[in-house]
Amino acid sequence: MLHSTFGTQARTMAQQQQTKTVYVSSRKSDLALYQTREVISMLQKAHPEITFEIGLQDTIGDQVLDKHLTQVGGTGLFTKSLEKELLAGRSSFAVHSLKDMPTVLPDNLVLGAVCERESPEDAVIIHPKHKANDITTLDDLPKDSIIGTSSLRREALLLKLYPHVKVKTIRGNIQTRLSKLDDADDYDAIVVAAAGFRRGGLGDRIDQLLDPKVFGYGVGQGSIGVECRATDTETLAMLAAIEHEESAQPSAISMGVNTTLDGDELTLTACLLARDGSESFEETISGNRYEAEALGEALADRLLKNQEARKHLGSTEKKRALTYGDVEAPGDAAAAAAKAEAKAESKAEAESPSKRQRTSE
Repeated sequence: MLHSTFGTQARTMAQQQQTKTVYVSSRKSDLALYQTREVISMLQKAHPEITFEIGLQDTIGDQVLDKHLTQVGGTGLFTKSLEKELLAGRSSFAVHSLKDMPTVLPDNLVLGAVCERESPEDAVIIHPKHKANDITTLDDLPKDSIIGTSSLRREALLLKLYPHVKVKTIRGNIQTRLSKLDDADDYDAIVVAAAGFRRGGLGDRIDQLLDPKVFGYGVGQGSIGVECRATDTETLAMLAAIEHEESAQPSAISMGVNTTLDGDELTLTACLLARDGSESFEETISGNRYEAEALGEALADRLLKNQEARKHLGSTEKKRALTYGDVEAPGDAAAAAAKAEAKAESKAEAESPSKRQRTSE
């Protein structure tokens, strides 16, 4: 009996020694938690000896819901607080919607894995009052219908492709947006990422899928990105087990280009739009997937050489203010640059007389 007790204790101690706890950072929303648990589930299949604990974080993007993202300012609105946990060593990795990640990650952090991508297209959710009249598409909505979105890309595309509608900012997680649509009369429809609704168990609310060949989806949309410290080789090795190469390569090319992969042929399509949808410029290039960086540079060069497109880019020597994930809005860049230049000229003119006066004195 005594021998049996000692044996049980020894096995328990051995199991405890073999078990490792890994701390994971996640946003608090239902969708963020679903994605984090999905990543953990995949990792546990490859590493059953590891216990994962989730630490929930509030982000600026989650807290400030009464402003458009371009009015909030800063970078990484949905990632910064999670990244602080990583840099402080309080978590080993953080799980994000890839489209929310900044173009350039903070020093010492890297994209450790990109999971297999869900279908990336945008979806339309129609107000129940219209569905009661068999209206289930944007084309069928009455003139001056209000469409809710928080994305500048969607805003510009809606105004370009559906000139009979108006666009109004809507913020919040998917449950909050649905509530704002269903429980009031402020919106006739909302446009969202289909993947988020499907992952959140709300796929049955999707009324229309927008053709990505016409309504280009956001770069990284539908993908889950896992961020970790660049020096954490153990975590990087662990995350390698869930990396999906075909999803990861297009996402790594550029945060401003839509991509498709057919075997080894990679096709990049870049669309630059004025915010009001009045002008748009599209370029496409194809080539070997292993020459992705060169293809991306060639595609960017085409847009830079297009003088009509160039005016919407503003200064290429400065960081553009205001995309969705990095709070940068291509359509606002030229206006911001022009405003800054006008301010500088005004200041120079104001200072000029006083300088001449001081010189003469």
